[in-house]
Amino acid sequence: MSAATYSFKAVDLTGLPQKGEILGESLAAVTDELKSRGLTVTDVAEKKSGLKMELALPSRIKAAELTVMTRQLSTMVSSGMTLLRAFHVLEEQIENKKLKEIVEQVREDIESGLLLSDALARHPKCFGQLYVAMVRAGEAGGVLEEALDRTADQLEKDDSLRRQVKSAMTYPAVVLSFAMIVLFALIAFIVPVFAGVFKDFGGELPMITKVTMAASDVAKGYWYLIIGGVFGGIFGFRKWRTSVAGRKQWDTLRLKLPFKIGETVQKISLARWSRTFSALYAAGVPIMQAIEVTGQTSGNWVVEKAMKDVIESVQSGGTIAAPLREAAIFPPMIAQMVAVGEETGGLDHMLSKVADFYEDEVAAAVKALTSILEPIMIVFVGSVVGFVVVAMYMPMFKLYDQIQ
Repeated sequence: MSAATYSFKAVDLTGLPQKGEILGESLAAVTDELKSRGLTVTDVAEKKSGLKMELALPSRIKAAELTVMTRQLSTMVSSGMTLLRAFHVLEEQIENKKLKEIVEQVREDIESGLLLSDALARHPKCFGQLYVAMVRAGEAGGVLEEALDRTADQLEKDDSLRRQVKSAMTYPAVVLSFAMIVLFALIAFIVPVFAGVFKDFGGELPMITKVTMAASDVAKGYWYLIIGGVFGGIFGFRKWRTSVAGRKQWDTLRLKLPFKIGETVQKISLARWSRTFSALYAAGVPIMQAIEVTGQTSGNWVVEKAMKDVIESVQSGGTIAAPLREAAIFPPMIAQMVAVGEETGGLDHMLSKVADFYEDEVAAAVKALTSILEPIMIVFVGSVVGFVVVAMYMPMFKLYDQIQ
């Protein structure tokens, strides 16, 4: 058997990480060789080259994977395992390549002397502000395992909320896509058949028929412009929505959408806000930082703006509840419960109660929204098909009247 090149990662007897390449006839032979050198192997794989090089597809880190990793880390830390050893174990068992690379980098930063929170903060796309703030508070208070448990709970709640919203939007998205495909097929393939018949009829065509035939000509001759326009519109909308001005306008507009959409968006924002604020406050994060992080992770500019007003109020010696009474997005119940929480010293408990209430409200609102959107989508699809059918048959009815 010809020897192959293997890349390896290992830890020596002093605990220092080692990496490199080694020639060997098999994976087992390479592992035995490294062990004979006094190394503890953490990863070894055959190095690909030439035609054997694998195509590296971009991997996405799912919320469930991050939650599991956080719970495992909490369990290992609470059992007395050192952070470095815990991260070595995580590296060995994490399957997601992207997350595995990040965990490896975090472990290397910890080995170089960084705090866990500072190492996590170097990967903001994976570990958000909420995650880092709670870990930092856990480190400062000496309760890192509890902070990690709370973080995992928060990740699970956020993921559950996100899945509820996606589930509600799946049906309308599928129906709308189907309607657009049917409309394009009718205009591009069915209408031209009728157009040939109408030429033999002669005479003036109804306006609705002219519009439909013109749309058919565009769909057949300039279909690439339509596809480009659709993708361009989606790209432009996303750019606008992520811009500073666009985000303000879009987040404000979403709260005013009809058919209970705006009401559902409000309840989702309040559920996320109260759960995040409660988690940060209970974890021991300083109140000013907790308010700031809560606003930035709320997912809505209107809530973020309200949190800036809360920060100004607290800095000037005021309460949290006072600015909430002035913000239209916060119902009076929330302001009253926050006020009671501040007076009794149980703010985190009150916020947790608010979060439980609005999470239940979101579940009910999502069901109501789905029941409202179903008939609307059916009427929309029927209208699309009916418009084309009427446009094609009106000239025939007109000809029939002339014959009569």
